Amino acid sequence: MPVSWKNDALRSIPAVEQLLATARAEDLVAIHGREQVLAAARAVTAEVRQLILAAEQKKQLPVLDAGFFERRLQRQVEIQTEPDLIPVINATGVVLHTNLGRAPLAPEACRAIVKIASGYSNLEYELESGKRGSRHSHLEKILCRLTGAEAAAVVNNNAAAVLLSLAALAAGREVVVARGQLVEIGGSFRIPEVMAASGCCLKEVGTTNKVYLSDYEHAIGDETALLLKVHTSNYRVLGFTETVAAAQLVSLGRTYGIPVVEDLGSGVLVDLSTKGLEKEPPVQESIAAGVDVVTFSGDKLLGGSQAGIIVGRKIYLDRIKCHPLARAVRVGKLTLAALEATLRLYLNPKRVWEQVPTLRALSQDPKEIKRRAQKLAEAINQYSSSLSAEVKPDTSEVGGGSLPLTRLPTYVVAVTAAGVPAQNLTANLRQGKPPVVARIAAEQVLLDLRTVAPSEEKQLVATVAAAAQRR
Repeated sequence: MPVSWKNDALRSIPAVEQLLATARAEDLVAIHGREQVLAAARAVTAEVRQLILAAEQKKQLPVLDAGFFERRLQRQVEIQTEPDLIPVINATGVVLHTNLGRAPLAPEACRAIVKIASGYSNLEYELESGKRGSRHSHLEKILCRLTGAEAAAVVNNNAAAVLLSLAALAAGREVVVARGQLVEIGGSFRIPEVMAASGCCLKEVGTTNKVYLSDYEHAIGDETALLLKVHTSNYRVLGFTETVAAAQLVSLGRTYGIPVVEDLGSGVLVDLSTKGLEKEPPVQESIAAGVDVVTFSGDKLLGGSQAGIIVGRKIYLDRIKCHPLARAVRVGKLTLAALEATLRLYLNPKRVWEQVPTLRALSQDPKEIKRRAQKLAEAINQYSSSLSAEVKPDTSEVGGGSLPLTRLPTYVVAVTAAGVPAQNLTANLRQGKPPVVARIAAEQVLLDLRTVAPSEEKQLVATVAAAAQRR
C-alpha cells in the first residue's frame, strides 16, 4: 500500500473532466479542439500518477496545485501539436549531411516553393494550346541549356533515375558494368540490387581495381542492352588502378550499336577544382563525350531539392519518360519549383558560388570561418562562467557520398561545460530549441561554423548556454 503522503498526492490529481473545465483548458480547446486537449489531459494525469508512485520521498514531488496541472496540460498540448519534421542547426561541418536533409536551398528556391504551393500552377497544362502537358517540360529546356543534352527528365532521386533508365532501356537483357563500380549508396542500397529491381541482368567485367576496354568488348553479346559506367562518388580506389574513360566506352558502344549510361551519383555543373576542391566530373563533360544517358542527384553538389536528374539523347529519354515506372517515381510541383529556381542560378557562373548555399559552404575562406568562430567563442564565454569555448583548427567534410577524399580546412569552437560531460552536452543540444547537432573530440563539443548560417549564430549561443544548465 502507498504511504500516506503518496495517497494525498494521488488524491490531488484532478479528474480529466475537472482539468478540462479550467480556463486554460477551455482556451486550448478553442485553438486545438476538444479531442486534442482531452488526449493531453489523459496523458498528464497518467504521467503524474506514475511520477507519484515512483517517488521515494515526498520532497521529490513538485507542488501539485492547480497551476501545476494547467501548465503541464499546456505543455502536453504543445508537444502533441508540434511538427515532427523541424529545422535544426547543423554545427557538424558536414556540408551535405544526409541525415540532416543534405543541401539547404537558396532563398530563390524557397520563394519559388511558396509561390507555387500557395495556388494552382501549369504543372501538366499547356497554356498556349489549352491541352494537357507534361511535367517534364518545365525543366527540360534549362537542363539541356546547362548540360548540352538533347532531352531531360526529373524523378524523385538518383536511385530512381538509375532504376527507371535501366528498366526502360534494358529490362530482360544484359547490362555490362565494371566490378569496381558496383557501389553501395546510403541506406544499404546497392547498384546490383537496383539493377535486379529494374529487370535487367548484371554482367560484371574487370576486377575490383582494374578494368580495360577489352573487358567490356569481350562481354558484349546478343543480349547486351547497355554499357553502364558508375562514378564512385562515395569512395576511391587508389594505387594500382585502371579504368575506362567515358569517351572510350562511347566509342565502343557506337561500334556495336549499344547505348552508354553513366551514373554520376552526386553530380555537379561547375568545375570544383577552380576553388581548390577535388576534381569531380561535371555533367557537361559526360554529355560532350557522347554518353547517351547521364543520371545524377539534385540535392548533393548541385545544391537543389531532392531529385534524380536524367539527361541525354532524345531517342532514349523518350523511352524513359514513357515507361510505366516513370509515374511511380515522378516529382511534385514543389520539387520542380525549387529545382528550377536553383538551376537558374547556374546561368550566371560568376555569382552561383555565392547564391547556392552548398557551393558557398564548400568554398568558404577558412580565415572568414576563423573570424566568425572567434566571435562566437567570445559570446559563449561571456554568456556563462560555467562554459569554456576556444577556437581550434580542424577540417570539415563534404558528406552526402561526395568527394570522399576532400577535407576542408576550417576552425571550430571547442566547448566544455562545468559538470556536464561532452556526451551529455551534445544530447542536451539536440533537445534544444532549435536543436543543434554537433560532434565530439577529446571530450569537447565542436561547433563548425562552415555549416552554420550567420543568421543562426545568436540562436546557437543561446542553445549552448541552455544545454550547459541541464544536468
